[in-house]
Amino acid sequence: MNQQVIVAGGGIGGLACALALARSGVPSVLLEQAAAFGEVGAGLQLGPNATRVLADWELDDALQACAAFPEALHVRDAHHGTDLGQLRLGAMALARYGQPYATLHRADLHALLLAAVQEQGLTELRLNTRLASCAETPGGVSATLDDGSTQVGEALLGCDGLWSRVRSQLLGAQVVRASGHLAYRGMVRAGDLPVALRANLVTAWLGPWMHVVHYPVRGGEWINVVAVVHGVLGQGHGGEPGSDPQSWSHEARAADLKRALGPVCTELLSMVDAVPAWSLWALNDRLAMTGAHEHAQGRVALVGDAAHPLRPYLAQGAAMAIEDAWTLGRLVRPGQARDDWPQVLARYAETRWQRNARVQQHSQRNGRIFHATGVVRWGRDTAMRWLGERLLDNPWLYDGPPEPEQDPIPSPRSQRKT
Repeated sequence: MNQQVIVAGGGIGGLACALALARSGVPSVLLEQAAAFGEVGAGLQLGPNATRVLADWELDDALQACAAFPEALHVRDAHHGTDLGQLRLGAMALARYGQPYATLHRADLHALLLAAVQEQGLTELRLNTRLASCAETPGGVSATLDDGSTQVGEALLGCDGLWSRVRSQLLGAQVVRASGHLAYRGMVRAGDLPVALRANLVTAWLGPWMHVVHYPVRGGEWINVVAVVHGVLGQGHGGEPGSDPQSWSHEARAADLKRALGPVCTELLSMVDAVPAWSLWALNDRLAMTGAHEHAQGRVALVGDAAHPLRPYLAQGAAMAIEDAWTLGRLVRPGQARDDWPQVLARYAETRWQRNARVQQHSQRNGRIFHATGVVRWGRDTAMRWLGERLLDNPWLYDGPPEPEQDPIPSPRSQRKT
């Protein structure tokens, strides 16, 4: 097989890119450093902008089989349990945006994309393989792998995450920014919870210097729980002092979490106590994008967290990687000419960078608002009570992704409300 494109990374972004390319008739070779395909983590949320892409890829039935579709987002005060605001999802999301709001396990989304890539038959999947460096060549790209071998292609997509080696090659060494926030993640069977805690809702509990989110996954059989607090690994929060910041998961103790949460209401404490085991992540990111050059240069492009890592306060990390991949798929054609790749990737970068920067900025802002204290907290709560859905909804986001500026391929399945 003539591999036109090298895809570095086999997570959600890498598989989405391989699928988007394959659906446009473009073969690729995907390099994954792990010994087996899989996804680290727990649950994630996909707004209508992301489920619209999955529908365009004819994966809506597969999504229905593994996801949950919450009826609403409820925002509550973590200390007192009072309601702060609500955004209707479910049927209302379908009516507003033509696509559903979904919640699911990361591993289920990963498996769904992997099966679709394998069905297309245009991607060579290589495990135990990691890119060490890369360089443009006359008419192509050459990637040197950790074992010293070389992989050549006509373009390279860096889908290798926050600590991307492709990014370092493209933009130079840049410091990853520690947020000072830690995420405790866990899962609990819905059947093990009181009826009030297993509702088909996304529930966000906001408090000073913390918030907790929980929602159903796997058709509602499980509840995913994420608690974000302020702190440092190894300093009262699991791990060891000096723990590897590139490690996704660290040992976590429920006692550390409850101490960081402070005096939360009984209902929230019951949810925390019901989770049988917790994992701990340090949340890191980078400054928001400042230009198209941070997305692509020449024959090399960055996708997902490699380009625009996101804090989880807008629930758009996976969605933006999926949007990136979809955009690339819309810009390429079967038998893509070798000389066209720099123009294709430049168009991709111009289409994506401002939207991704805006999502980064909103995610960072939401983190400050979620964890607010004092007057800012009072203002947040008051605005949420008065404005409700007008404050919580994001039409600019959920109406996406935007079509790239080049003869788009018709998408009859990608319904958009106007």
